[in-house]
Amino acid sequence: MYTIKDLYDLDHTMAKEYLEGFTYPWEALKGIKELILSIGSTLGDDYDEVSEHVWVHKSAKVFPSAYLGEPCIIGPGTEVRHCAFIRGAALVGADCVVGNSVELKNVILFDHVQTPHYNYVGDSILGYYSHMGAGSITSNVKSDKKLVVVHNGTEQIETGMKKFGAMLGDHVEVGCNSVLNPGTVVGRNSNIYPTSCVRGVVPENSIWKDNGTVIQKGDI
Repeated sequence: MYTIKDLYDLDHTMAKEYLEGFTYPWEALKGIKELILSIGSTLGDDYDEVSEHVWVHKSAKVFPSAYLGEPCIIGPGTEVRHCAFIRGAALVGADCVVGNSVELKNVILFDHVQTPHYNYVGDSILGYYSHMGAGSITSNVKSDKKLVVVHNGTEQIETGMKKFGAMLGDHVEVGCNSVLNPGTVVGRNSNIYPTSCVRGVVPENSIWKDNGTVIQKGDI
């Protein structure tokens, strides 16, 4: 339930071929910068290189107060709104929203992803049509600075990574002001209640409620 095949429809990202080379999505985090540089050098006339290693599709809208750090790619139809801060190594797909005061760092956003208000997304991959409610964030480093472990019930998966935020499957909804702790994996079509503190693997087609209880949508 936490492999790339479980979580994502790869037809909705420019990173398809790259991601096909891995089993688990967090394995792809270390190479995002190099991926963007390799893709950027092949982009055609539909993209403008607005500064070194920063490619923006001609149909995208980037507000003047937004900061685009290198390397990054902003896909067609995407809006990067006021005071957004893209620190770098961000592959942003088509028809996305990077909203006001949102910060992105070392991420892949599939097509139609929305991070519209006051979100921090770092060392994470957000699947097709996933949405982060206002103020929801990914926490990408443990407070004790130890390596991140993915917890799935009694199973513990060693990642060997110090920085690892969250993997959101396709069509995931994250409620406002939620915190996704390091190593969080949320399966396809799942919902996170507002103000939740999430840790571990959330199965697909489920709801993480505000007290940490997880129920299947068919059980409602």
